[in-house]
This record gives sequence, structure tokens and C-alpha cells, in this order.
Amino acid sequence: MTMEVTMPAPGEAPLPVRALLEAGVHFGHQTKRWNPKMRQYIYGARNGIHIIDLDQTARLFTRAYNFISDVVGKGGHVLFVGTKRQAQEIVQEEAARAGMHFVTNRWLGGTLTNFRTIRTGIARLRDIEKMKEDGTYENLPKKETLMLEKERIRLEEYIGGIKNMNGLPGAVFLIDPALEDIAVKEAKKLGIPLVAITDTNCDPDQINFPIPGNDDAIRAIKLVTARIADACIEGVQKRRDVPGGEHRGGRDQDMSPRERDRERGRERGPGGGGDRRPGGGGGGRGPGGGRGPGGNAPPRGPGGSGPGWPTAHGGQSAAPAPAAAPGPIVEKVGPRGTSSHGGSEPSGT
Repeated sequence: MTMEVTMPAPGEAPLPVRALLEAGVHFGHQTKRWNPKMRQYIYGARNGIHIIDLDQTARLFTRAYNFISDVVGKGGHVLFVGTKRQAQEIVQEEAARAGMHFVTNRWLGGTLTNFRTIRTGIARLRDIEKMKEDGTYENLPKKETLMLEKERIRLEEYIGGIKNMNGLPGAVFLIDPALEDIAVKEAKKLGIPLVAITDTNCDPDQINFPIPGNDDAIRAIKLVTARIADACIEGVQKRRDVPGGEHRGGRDQDMSPRERDRERGRERGPGGGGDRRPGGGGGGRGPGGGRGPGGNAPPRGPGGSGPGWPTAHGGQSAAPAPAAAPGPIVEKVGPRGTSSHGGSEPSGT
């Protein structure tokens, strides 16, 4: 997707207010669809549409940008998630440009919380691709070749963006956390930091690094996602500038702190490094480890079941309804609460 967006000049903030304004990032949803927890990020309302405070957006984006750059610079990776139609192509392009992983089709339950099962699908996809590359396809019956190709296409559609992900990501970047609620729950369960564009209908308390802004307009999504990808590229450069840093980013670096501790506990031997709390993940294969009492068996609840390759997940649950509004926001007349905002027409209605 080719689209011109205004990028910051040298010395400017990662995303100056000028660029945010031109991309229409300030347009929120209809006032009747808001989440009261977003009140602190809303400047006012005009024609039934909430107007987001771009000064806060620019400040919070700088915080998120620096965090992403640090995560990648220390050897971690970022998982880009955007399954809504207008975000799919942008997310895939920018994640690929930065050398990161992405999910742009339906989020499969257990993508993070049951990653070991996801790995079986990834291994299967790699095996089929290898068969296609080394000429094995040519020696198979035509019917079997067609079946394998159909399976490859299906797996590529759902897990192609994470087929090179050897462990859990160091952070997750989301477009519309209200839509990607299952991904949010899985990341929070594992302690993986979340960075997300949060529109006026979202719950910012669920996100570690919220970026208040329009998550529906293509220009707004492109601008923010491209700059997050730039932060990843900057982090990769930081890693290369450190002696031996180019060798970072293996499986251990990809994992969240909680998952990393569990893996190291298993390596220490029977019962080593286990979680001593009731129901906690035991270490190794000794008492309380693996699948024994208190072991960390793969979750079976919502968002924790395996993908079934790829239809076991029965779709996404609806986002929780926002609490009753404590009171309407009074419309403000000013340079950012009126038509002087300019920019794109509101898309988040």
C-alpha cells in the first residue's frame, strides 16, 4: 500500500502534533460510543465526535517509541497485531520492513499462552515449504500435492507472520485493543508489555503504553505503525552497535520474563526453579513440574486452547461494554476543539 505520510524532521519528536493532525489521529468515535476511562485523553467534542488531545498523544507516543526501541535493542522482538480490514496490509508491510513478526488474520486462541502447540503448526508449515523447495512435490501424486498446497496456503494465512518466531515476543503492538481483546488477555496473562493505538472506545488501563488516537482511519494507522516499525529498526541498529549484540535475539530473548524463568527452571533439573505458589508452574520434571500437580499444563479456558489448525478458535468474543458515562464532556471552543483541526474527516464513527 503506497501512502504518503508526514514524517518528523531531524530533531523533532518521534511524532509531532503537526503530523498527527494531518493524518486525522485526533478524530475519535461518536460520543455515545466512548469509554469513560479515556476521558483524560479527550480534549472535547464536535458534531457528536470526540476530539483526542494530540499533545498527550505525541507525549505518550514518544514514551512508547523509546520503549520499543529499547526492547529490540536488548535482543527482543515485537509482535505486530492488526486484524481489522484497513490495518491488515499496513501492519504486514511495516512489520516485514522492520524484520518483526505479525498477525493480520484472525487471532488464534493460544497464540501466546499455548505457544508450544502453535509451534507444531509452524513446524508443519516449514516442512511443507521445504518439500516444495527441494523438489519433493514433483515426486508425489498430483492429488497429494494439491492437498499439501492447500494445507500450506491455510497455514501461511494464519501463522505465516509468526513462522520465524522462536519464542514469545518482548512486546506486542496492537491496532484497536477493543477488537483484539483475546490477544490483550493472553499478553497480560504472560506479562508481555502491550503498546496499542487506543481510540475513545478502548480501555487504556489494559495497555502498558497506550497511544490515544484514531484506530480506524488508514492514514492514522499508517503513520503510527510506520513509526513503531522505525523504532524497531532503531533498536536493531542499537543491537548491532554493541560488540556481540548482533547475536542477540534468540529464543531466550524473545520470551517474556515469566516464560524465561520457567524455561530456565526446567533446565536446572527435576523440581528446579518451580513456582512455589499453589497451582504455580513447577520446574523440571520432578514433583510439581511438567504436567504433574501444580504443573504448567497448557490452559484450556478461553483464549488458551490450541488452534486446531486453524479452526478450533471460534471467533473473537465481543469487547466488554463500557461503563455508564459519568457525564457528558462539555464541548470546548478552541483551536483543537473546532474545525480548525483540519486533517482528515472522522473515520472512527
